[in-house]
Amino acid sequence: MIYATGDTHGEIQRFRPSETRGVKKGDTVIICGDFGFIWDGGKQEEKNLRKIGSRKYNVLFLDGTHENFDLLGKYPVEEWSGGKVHHICGNLYHLMRGQVYTIEDKKIFTFGGGESSEIQARIEARKWWPCEMPSLDEMREGIDHLKANGLQVDYIFTHEPPPHVDIAPGRPKTVNRNQLEAFFGQIMKQAQYKKWFFGSCHIDRKITYKNFAVFSRLIPVEDVGKPKHFSAR
Repeated sequence: MIYATGDTHGEIQRFRPSETRGVKKGDTVIICGDFGFIWDGGKQEEKNLRKIGSRKYNVLFLDGTHENFDLLGKYPVEEWSGGKVHHICGNLYHLMRGQVYTIEDKKIFTFGGGESSEIQARIEARKWWPCEMPSLDEMREGIDHLKANGLQVDYIFTHEPPPHVDIAPGRPKTVNRNQLEAFFGQIMKQAQYKKWFFGSCHIDRKITYKNFAVFSRLIPVEDVGKPKHFSAR
């Protein structure tokens, strides 16, 4: 079974048995960005990564906006389940931008990255990387991979939400603010998919019948939409 969850931000307690109850050997957990365990390269961080990679299930994460991209880029790039990954260790992999994977017989398109809301503060703290915002080449690669799959996948996983999705009812919807939102808008129009999961909003909520914000809970993607998994709007 495939599970979706949101930003872990380096919190090892998110992987305690009490938090992952029900996840079995051979299952898959996908984290929608801001993994946060590749940050300072220290010994405790290495210990945590080995601990996560030793799980009996696969732990797969997208990059978000709070990653150390210098450290992440040092891991070897491999082919895995039909797409490119950074293999961190054991059963722990970074799903790269614009890839289509076949996982548990499902086609999955991934596209991490985004735009920090507090860029200036992060620049001053030297904790900001320009490559958090995906490049046009990465977007072209993503479209090429979708076209190679007939513009049809089962699930889309991103860090940022698709555009024009009403995350907070009552607030006015905004127009595209950057090239990533415009790219996601293109995917919404051209691609066929069952569900789209994203993590940056830090809520567990069914937004529409196809769009799901995930954060602290582990949501089985096939059963997603059941009331027990999400807060009321």
